[in-house]
Amino acid sequence: MSVIKLKNMQFFGYHGVYDYEKEVGAPFEVDVEIETSFTRAIKSDDIDEAINYDAIFKLVNSIVSNKRFNLIETLSNTIGDQILSKFEIEKVLVRVRKPKVQINGILDTIEVEIEKSK
Repeated sequence: MSVIKLKNMQFFGYHGVYDYEKEVGAPFEVDVEIETSFTRAIKSDDIDEAINYDAIFKLVNSIVSNKRFNLIETLSNTIGDQILSKFEIEKVLVRVRKPKVQINGILDTIEVEIEKSK
């Protein structure tokens, strides 16, 4: 097995528990790590045998930008489920970060990590 990583994809979405989060929106950062075999792609050097990174990026963008969730845990889980169902992979790890969280204190980011497998 090998790993493909899409790191720090950046999107804008309307996720959160509070009304202002749903109205104003916020930036979100997403990492996706896909575990699969590269054997066929390596041997053939054919894009049709490889994981299409652009399709994964577009899928994640669609979920983050077009859907609305109260919790980033649900957002992360939805991304993982959709990637598993649409691509021939064994395992996916999804990290969603919300860097501009409204919290009374100094904080770099909030991050949720979910791992899913077939």
